[in-house]
Amino acid sequence: QVDRYLYHLRLSHDILLDVMARFQAEMVKGLGRDTNPTATVKMLPSFVRSLPDGSEKGDFLAVDLGGSQFRAHQVKVFADGKQSSQLESKFYPTPKEVTQGNGAELFDYIADCLSDFVETKNLKHKKLPLGFTFSFPCKQTKLEEGVLLAWTKHFRVRGVQDTDVVSSLRKALQKHKASFDIDVDVLALVNDTVGTMMTCGYDDQRCEVGLIIGTGTNACYMEEMRHINLVEGDEGRMCINTEWGAFGDDGALDDLRTEFDRELDLGSLNPGKQLFEKMISSLYLGELVRLILLKMTKEGLLFNGKVSTALLTKGKIEMKHVSAMEKYKEGLSNTKEILTNLNLFPSEEDCVAVQHVCTIVSFRSANLCAAALAAILTRLRENKKLLRMRTTVGIDGGLYKTHPKYARRLHKVVRRLVPTCDVRFLLSEGGSGRGAAMVTALAHRLAAQRRRIDTALAPFLLPLGVLQEVKGRMRAELEYGLKRETQANATVKMLPTYVCGTPDGTEKGKFLALDLGGTNFRVLLVKIKSGRRRSVQMYNKIFAIPLEIMQGTGEELFDHIVQCIADFLEYMGIKGARLPLGFTFSFPCRQASIDKGTLVGWTKGFKATDCEGEDVVDMLREAIRRRNEFDLDIVAVVNDTVGTMMTCGYEDPNCEIGLIAGTGSNVCYMEDMKNIEIVEGSEGKMCINTEWGAFGDNGCIDHIRTKYDREVDEGSLNPGKQRYEKMTSGMYLGEIVRQILIDLTKQGLLFRGHISESLRKRGIFETKFLSQIESDRLALLQVRRILQQLGLDSTCDDSIIVKEVCGVVSRRAARLCGAGLAAILEKKRENQGVERLQITVGVDGTLYKLHPHFSRVLRETVKELAPQCDVTFMLSEDGSGKGAALITAVAKRLHNVGRK
Repeated sequence: QVDRYLYHLRLSHDILLDVMARFQAEMVKGLGRDTNPTATVKMLPSFVRSLPDGSEKGDFLAVDLGGSQFRAHQVKVFADGKQSSQLESKFYPTPKEVTQGNGAELFDYIADCLSDFVETKNLKHKKLPLGFTFSFPCKQTKLEEGVLLAWTKHFRVRGVQDTDVVSSLRKALQKHKASFDIDVDVLALVNDTVGTMMTCGYDDQRCEVGLIIGTGTNACYMEEMRHINLVEGDEGRMCINTEWGAFGDDGALDDLRTEFDRELDLGSLNPGKQLFEKMISSLYLGELVRLILLKMTKEGLLFNGKVSTALLTKGKIEMKHVSAMEKYKEGLSNTKEILTNLNLFPSEEDCVAVQHVCTIVSFRSANLCAAALAAILTRLRENKKLLRMRTTVGIDGGLYKTHPKYARRLHKVVRRLVPTCDVRFLLSEGGSGRGAAMVTALAHRLAAQRRRIDTALAPFLLPLGVLQEVKGRMRAELEYGLKRETQANATVKMLPTYVCGTPDGTEKGKFLALDLGGTNFRVLLVKIKSGRRRSVQMYNKIFAIPLEIMQGTGEELFDHIVQCIADFLEYMGIKGARLPLGFTFSFPCRQASIDKGTLVGWTKGFKATDCEGEDVVDMLREAIRRRNEFDLDIVAVVNDTVGTMMTCGYEDPNCEIGLIAGTGSNVCYMEDMKNIEIVEGSEGKMCINTEWGAFGDNGCIDHIRTKYDREVDEGSLNPGKQRYEKMTSGMYLGEIVRQILIDLTKQGLLFRGHISESLRKRGIFETKFLSQIESDRLALLQVRRILQQLGLDSTCDDSIIVKEVCGVVSRRAARLCGAGLAAILEKKRENQGVERLQITVGVDGTLYKLHPHFSRVLRETVKELAPQCDVTFMLSEDGSGKGAALITAVAKRLHNVGRK
C-alpha cells in the first residue's frame, strides 16, 4: 500500500535520462540572449573567470548571508605551495525582523555584525578586501555588482529587489566607517554555490562545478565564454550560476510532480516558483513527508487512522527528523522516538512504513539532483571535446553532509548517468564564506596581475599621435634617401631599380625566372601571351637551401643555385634554349642598371661570405660559366617587392606601389625621375625599392622600441640593423612574443612561473603560431593544444594572456607598417599634385595573407593616417616569380622600342 502511494516518487533510469536532457535544453535556453528572458533556469554570469592557482595570498574578510545564521569570516591565505589557508568565523542570528523587514535595516545589521567581528579580531585600522556571499539569485554585470532578482528561502526583505546589493552594503559600511573606524573594500559579490566551487578549487584545481544541497539547492560550473551570449567577449571561461531551483517553473516537470508536491507548493511563500528546489532541498523534504503521512493516516494506513496535531501542523516534521529516521543501522528506535515525541504513538509496522516513506522521498531528491548534475557534467565534457573527462565537484549543504545515505546515493546515480565522466566529489571546508574570500583573493591577485601585464604590454599600444610621428619620420627618411648629398648616410636607401615602366599588355614570349629570398629557392618557366587571349602560364619547381649553404661561401651558394637551374631545365626539357631570365633577389641591392645589382647587405638569416659589395648578376653568370652546361640571357635583377607591384600592375594599371608583409617587410613605388637625384635624367618615372626595413637604424624610432625589441635585435644575426623590419615582419614577431612570455613567466604571471625548456629555445614561437592563436574561430581549448605542441603546459588563463600578447605584437606590426605606407601614399599624392589620390597597392607576403587581423588593421591605419588617399589593396599572385618574368618582358619590350 505504501508503494502504491509512492509509485510516482520512484524515478526509473530512463526517466532520469529524460530529466537530464530537459535540463540540458534549459541550460542552452538560459545561455542564449534571445531565449534567456523566457528561460526558467537563468544561467546567471558570475564574472568569476578563473579558479585559484595557489599563488593567492593575504588577509581577506568575507560575510555570508543566506542561511539561518549570518556569518563573518577572516581568511588568511598562504602562498606556501601547500594550498593552505586559515579560517576564523563568528556566527550571528538572523532575526525575523531583519529577514522580513526593510533593506536599510538588513544592510545596517550586516554592517553592525561586521563591525563587531572586526573589533573582536582586532582588525581595526586595516584596509581589508571583502567578499560578500549573497545566496540569492542576482543579475551581475561585473564581479562587484549584483541586482537582486528575487528573494528565496525564508527571506522577504522590502525595497531590495531590483537594486544593487553591493551598493547597499557599501552605503551601510560607509556610515560605520566614521563611527566604528572600519575600512573595507568590497571586491566581489559571490553566490554561495560559486563560493563552494572556489573553496574546493583551491584544494583541487580540477574542481569546476559547485553544488549546494541544503536548505536551498543550486549548482554552478565553468562555461566557455563563447557560449555565454549574455556577456560580451568570447575568450576564456566564466562561472555560471545556474539557479536551477527554478527548473520546472514553466511546467517542464509537471508530469513528474505528485499531488503532494502541488499541495506543498500551494502552501509555500512563493507558489509556482522554485519548483525543482521544492522537490529536492531540505527546506521542503520534511514537509513533503508530513503531507504523505497525513494522507496515509486519513486513509487509515497509519497510526490507526488517528490524525494528531503534529500531522496537521505545517513544518512540524523537519529534515533532521527525516535524516534521523533513515538511520537503518539503529533499527526502528530513532523512528519510534521521533514519532512518539510528535504524539503519533506508532506501531512497529507504522515505523517501518514511515521509514520507507522517508527513504523514497530523499532518494527521489538525490535522483533528481543527480540528473541535473549529470547534464552539467555532460556539457562540460562536450565543451572540452573529450571522450572521457576527469573532474571534481565541490559540494556543500546540510542535506549532503548530515543525511546518512544521501551522498552515497547521489554519487552512485551520477556515475550511472554519466559513465564517461570520472567524478570526484569534494566536500567544501569553510563553506561559502571561505569561498567568498577565495574569490576576493583571486580578484585581488588577478587585478594585480592585470596591472603588471598592462604595464608590460603598454609600450606596444601606439596611439594615433605616435603613429603620425612615425609617418613623419619615415617621410623625412624617404627624402634623405632620394637626395644625392644625404643618400650615402640615409638608413632608408631608396634604391633605384631601373624598372621604368609597368606592363601595357603587349608583352609576350617564354621567360625564365629565379626566386631567391628565403629558405626555399624557385625556378620558373613563364609563358606570356598578349592580345585578346592575354594570359600568363607558369611552371615551377622548389628547391631547399640548406642552412650550411645560406651561411657558407658565396661561391657555394651560387653553385647550388645553378645546380637547381640545371635540374629544372632538364626536368622541363629546355636545356638548349637561351631564354631571357629575370632574377628575383629579395635582398637590398644597389643597381647601376636593370641587369646589375650590388648586394648592400644580407637579411633574413643569410650570411654567405664574399657577396656583400659584389654584383650578384656577375656571380650568377660566373657560376653558370663554371658549370659550362647551358647559357642564359640575364635581363633583369628584381626585388620581390617590385615583382609584386608588376604582377598587380599587369591586372590594374593604377598599381604603382608594391608592399611585402611576410618573412621580411619592404615597399617599392613609382617615383618621378626628377625627384631621384642619384640617377641621371628627369623624364618619366622609375620604381624605387625603399628597403624600408632599415628605417630606424639611425635611432630615430628608438623611443618606440621596447626592451623586448632590443632582446630580439641583440640575439639576431644582424644586431642594430633592419630595426623597423624586426618590429613589423613575420620573421621576428614570434620571437618578440617569446621574449614577452619569458618576462611574464619570470614575473609569475604565466605558466605558474615555470620557464620550460622549449620556451628558452630561440625561434620556437614561429609567426604561423601567432596566426593560428589569433584566429577568431579558434576556441581556447585549441590555443592550449597549440601551446602544448610547443611544450608549454598552459591553463585557460595562460591561453588568454598568450592570445593577448600575440594580438598586441601583431597589431603593433600592422599599425607601424600602415604608418610607413601612409608616408609613401602622401608623397605620391603630393607628386601628382591632387587633392585626392586614387591608387592601388599590390601586396604579397604570408603575414598579410594568412594572419587573421593584420590586413584589416593595416588598411584601417592607412585610412586614419592618409585620409586623402583612396587606396585599393590588391593581392599579388606570385610577385617574385610571375613578377620577375613580367619585368623581364617589359625590359625586353622597352629595349626593343629603344633599338627601333
